[in-house]
Amino acid sequence: MLFFDLKTAVSALQVVIPIHTRSLFSIRKVSQYLPPLKTYFFFTQPVIKLNNGVDMPAFGFGTWLAEPGVVGESVRLALKCGYKHIDCAAIYENEPEIGNVFGPLFSSGEYNRKDIFITSKAWVSEFKNIEGACKKTLSDLQLEYLDLYLLHLPFETENGVNIGYNAERIQKAWESMEDLVAKGLVKSVGVSNFTILKLEELLKHSPKLVPACNQVEAHPYLPQKRLHAFCKEKGISIMAYTSLGNVNRPSMFKYTCEDPVLLEDPVVKKVAERNNATVAQVLLAWALATGFGVIPKSVREERIKENLDAIKVNLSAEDLQEINSITIRHRYLDQNWALTPGQKAEELWDGEMLE
Repeated sequence: MLFFDLKTAVSALQVVIPIHTRSLFSIRKVSQYLPPLKTYFFFTQPVIKLNNGVDMPAFGFGTWLAEPGVVGESVRLALKCGYKHIDCAAIYENEPEIGNVFGPLFSSGEYNRKDIFITSKAWVSEFKNIEGACKKTLSDLQLEYLDLYLLHLPFETENGVNIGYNAERIQKAWESMEDLVAKGLVKSVGVSNFTILKLEELLKHSPKLVPACNQVEAHPYLPQKRLHAFCKEKGISIMAYTSLGNVNRPSMFKYTCEDPVLLEDPVVKKVAERNNATVAQVLLAWALATGFGVIPKSVREERIKENLDAIKVNLSAEDLQEINSITIRHRYLDQNWALTPGQKAEELWDGEMLE
């Protein structure tokens, strides 16, 4: 739970209230010494319990598109601000710079490695060399293990050629992922951008390990309701990326003439005004309330802090209903580069393109 009730607050106060005066402090009487309950909370970092019992901080820090020379400092700032989960990937081409931050911070004891959850991903060209790819990431990040390692996409390239999705090859790649856990290189393994159909195909082979997590694009314009329900049934947690709508993504990921701007959505803006919060905070709070983890990225300290403050936004049932009533549907990252000749985008996403 993110928010504790007044009774919990009173219990906490008893630590500092002298014993002989405690009887004077009923819940009703203590309330007069506190700000209104609506604005008085004890906050804690939200956590998602993975299917292997591992606690994954639900509020992570993303590193995609952070520029060289900036990404390392942004990670340092995120840790300083209180982030406990850093999301990385080999294809982002910035893991060595991030490692130059992790290395000294952990070796000096400034941060305890066990307190920081670190995720990375195996790129589609490395599915035949999963262990080698993982060890390269560990070396670049200056780590002995990863907390979570994902298959970045369910598609593959070989010798620079896109060969698309192949269930048998993905199955073999997953077996290699399981071996990483057995060897102590990673604590948990999962997938990213997998549809229901592709998860079903993986699970029908009764893997030793069910994916702990599926990292996918999710926001009010792409709520992923069917996928979320399926993953919940199977014990697979969801981490949402592009929670704020990524209109500034590289041109290779833009396939429509004009994107709807999620940060300018009138419904979300109305909810933000009602909660005295920013639109970004409401979008992140919506994801957390829905049951998703989030990994927003920024390189500006004020924005890094502002995003994390989303855990203080307590959306009401009315707020959530209004946001869930939005009918616009849009996927910002189509991944159309993975299309094979003659394949349509709907086929790439197994009919879940705009769900």
